[in-house]
Amino acid sequence: MARDIFADRARLALFATEFGWSSLVARAMAHPWFPWRAAAVPVPSRLLFAPHDLRTGDPARAGEFYAGRYSFAGKLVLTDGASPFDMEPPSPEWARELFAFGWLRHLQAAASPIARAHARALVSDWIGMRGHRLPFASTPEVAARRVMSWLTQSPLILQDADPGFHRRFIRSLTAQVRYLKSVGPNAPDGRPRLACALALGFAGLCMADQTRLMRSAQKRLIEELDRQVLGDGGHAGRNPGTLIELLLDLLPLRQCYEARHVPPPPALLNALDRMMPMLRFFRHADGAFALFNGMGPTPADGLATVLAYDDARGRPVSNAPYSGYQRLEAGGTVVIADTGRPPPISLSLDAHAGCLSFELSAGRHRLVVNCGLPATGREEWRPAARQTAAHSTAVVEDTSSCRFVTIGALTRLCGTPVLGGPSELHVDRGPHGGSDVLRASHDGYAGRFGVVHQRSWRLSPDGMRLDGEDLFRVAQGEEFPTDQPGRYAIRFHLHPAVEPSRASDGQTVILKLPDGDDWAFTAPEASVTIEESIFLAGGGGPRRTEQLVISGVARQTPRVEWTFVRLAALRA
Repeated sequence: MARDIFADRARLALFATEFGWSSLVARAMAHPWFPWRAAAVPVPSRLLFAPHDLRTGDPARAGEFYAGRYSFAGKLVLTDGASPFDMEPPSPEWARELFAFGWLRHLQAAASPIARAHARALVSDWIGMRGHRLPFASTPEVAARRVMSWLTQSPLILQDADPGFHRRFIRSLTAQVRYLKSVGPNAPDGRPRLACALALGFAGLCMADQTRLMRSAQKRLIEELDRQVLGDGGHAGRNPGTLIELLLDLLPLRQCYEARHVPPPPALLNALDRMMPMLRFFRHADGAFALFNGMGPTPADGLATVLAYDDARGRPVSNAPYSGYQRLEAGGTVVIADTGRPPPISLSLDAHAGCLSFELSAGRHRLVVNCGLPATGREEWRPAARQTAAHSTAVVEDTSSCRFVTIGALTRLCGTPVLGGPSELHVDRGPHGGSDVLRASHDGYAGRFGVVHQRSWRLSPDGMRLDGEDLFRVAQGEEFPTDQPGRYAIRFHLHPAVEPSRASDGQTVILKLPDGDDWAFTAPEASVTIEESIFLAGGGGPRRTEQLVISGVARQTPRVEWTFVRLAALRA
């Protein structure tokens, strides 16, 4: 344990230093007196074309904006005729959505003169107040999303515009591109830094007279794609939803290269080829993504859009070793398991302590899930959702398998990255008796409690039965502390559509599904309790649900076997 504490402090000191320096540079560059123009990006004579927006717009939202109703991130602001940029933001999430200008797509969807005039008036307000220098607006990711939104919706903004507005728009857009060029390398790692590279890539292709910007932006994009898109197509941050968001940007970027008659860089094409199959890897039969490492409700429209670009449309891969996930599938039954280490500390701000958790679906219904995160109010729920107890896996001594930053001053500076967690993982997979068997173990509890958790899954060839085993063994060179004998709780969080009830034998739990294709859960040598849980990733917000829990002590009962089986198989 002393070694863990020393290693945590060393990693935290290095990360805080790097993060603090990057934040200081970004704040300095956002200051009015900072000479952005040192980053040479000439003011273009015109925009050559607009990227295609793959995200769906809602024309009804345009009417709400015109009526002064701005609803973002679950918060509503009534402007009463004032500019929304003059209002006090009700939450940081609301401000980030407003300042990113993604809502322009709703005005575009309205396709009316009044919508175009309203969009132009709002952009003019923003330019007049130099809104890009506001605190939330100047964060690199928000600035990058704003540049992409302005480029994508430039036909909406500039149609019927007078020459004076056109010049102001181009100058403001250029200033923001210069800012991104300066601040991009120091943006927070992961999606923010990649968003900056993407925005610069779009700008270099869509703005005239940008030969140098095209070259430098392409170099940055290649570097980030090679680093962040892993060999199996997953993202280095391990959030499945990141794939959808990236593809919604990368696919239009490829189209921009084609529109300019410039060959896309091989790194872009290779990244797309790797990412597409992973969409099907994480997808259950009901269309929803598995809930790992910050995944919330699946954006159905966005997922359907990017899947339309998948030419292969084949069976999903079963093994994603670089991303740290495994998939078992047979007879319409799907098991998706997390068998990976936490991401690097700079990419772990959204990572969860869910090692060896899994999700189980049968046909069009999910049975076992993780809690996930909601679409709105994510910051409120994030601390609880990241804990191991919010995942369908084993918790030892009521402690998470990962250690997060919890010091107040540091969390305000750099968030709550993962300091430490499972480092030694072993994954074995192969056929056994005609079934697909997966076995994995992790040492996330070894240093603190002397326990290594091993879990195995065995899915029958017809998909009618999933047998599992959890084993708690003494870590090599360790022993169970006398005051902490390895108390554990094995949790199986159920989807809200599943209704659990006790069978007449008192041991079996019947899992009723809406279509009548019921399942049973049993753990022959253990006591199973039904407890309350919460499903955070529902489309309508958090919902109450239930979980199955098996409790025990590793020193006394180190092995627990359990089974999910279709009732139809028991009756046959």
